[in-house]
Formats: sequence, structure tokens, C-alpha cells
Amino acid sequence: MQLYNFYRSGTSHRLRIALNLKGLDFDYVAIHLGKDEHHSAAFKALNPQGLVPALVLDDGLVLTQSPAIIEWLEERHPTPALLPVLPQDRARVRALAALVGCDIHPLNNRRVLEYLRQQLGCEDAAVNAWCATWITAGFEALENLLAADTRRGDYCFGNTPTLADVYLVPQVESARRFKVDLSPYPHICAIDEACGRLPAFQMATPGVQLDAT
Repeated sequence: MQLYNFYRSGTSHRLRIALNLKGLDFDYVAIHLGKDEHHSAAFKALNPQGLVPALVLDDGLVLTQSPAIIEWLEERHPTPALLPVLPQDRARVRALAALVGCDIHPLNNRRVLEYLRQQLGCEDAAVNAWCATWITAGFEALENLLAADTRRGDYCFGNTPTLADVYLVPQVESARRFKVDLSPYPHICAIDEACGRLPAFQMATPGVQLDAT
């Protein structure tokens, strides 16, 4: 498989974690967003939307959109599972993941931030404040949900990483990049720390990727 991605992209980061947790090998293909490589004709031939990540399978099929790709991974490579067994537990894990993937990340996506800078003339301080507003709102809700779960172990759900952790850790990385104060979120920080001890998460971090220099 070939993973077309950018080291600092949150969606790329979450997909790298999922692939690593599944123990799957892939070829890393860097698409540098800062150099507008995602707008190239070659990349748009793979993904007309011009967004990372894109996963090219061994048979040439191209998968796009990280939620869809991770669902494909879960269905095609079900062990180790990223979702619990019981339907109500699966719903909770999906909800925690969606809180990040649907309500926080899209508002901090590079396209949005570039629009703020280029079209609305926002300075870096204003852009960082924008990001902090939505990260804080989401993390406050997430922290409360985690604190209320008396069955929770070291991770977002139970004692093994799930889809929720796959989504959360890249968002914590993004929060640090935008200088968000994480001290009000001890449960989130503890989960991030627990994940950071696992090789699957360590190998997926932005700073160790091929295009991180």
C-alpha cells in the first residue's frame, strides 16, 4: 500500500496510527501541503478533492477520506479491533471520535486557516485564537465525558486503544502547536501520555516522518 500524506496533517496522523495499530506496512509518499503539492495534477488524478490522506491499495484502488479508510481497515483487518464488541460501546467510541473528527478538526483544517489568513487578513495571533476557541470547546466536553466514565481504563475506552484514541492524539498534537493550555484537561493528557508509550503512536508522530524536516 502507498500512503499519500503530510507529516503535520491531523487526518494523515490519525491514519498512520490506525495502520500502525493494525500492524500493516505501507510506503510513505509525502505530499507537502506547504508547497501546494496537493494541487498538482498528479495528485488530483488520485484524489480529485486534492486532500490528504489517500491510500492506494496493492490492486491500484484509491481510498480517500480518513474516516472511510479507517472503517475499511477495521473491516478488512479486524484484529486488533479499534471498536469494542457491544453496540452501545461501539456507539460511544464512535461518538468520542466524531467529537474530534467532526466538531474540532474541520474548523482547524489548513484550508480554513489559509482562508482566514489570505482572504480575511487575519494575523497569526487571531488564527491561533480561532483554533484555541474550537479546540477548547471540544476538549471541555470530551474531558467531562471521560471523567464521567467510571469503566474507563488508560485510554478513551477501556485498556486498549480504540478509534477514539486514534482521533484524539493528533488533535492533542495540534492543540500544542496552536499553544492551547492543556492543563484543564488531565484525563485527555493522561490518555495522550499512555498512547505515547506505544510504538504504534510513536512511529506516527509528525516529527519522525520523512517530510518533517
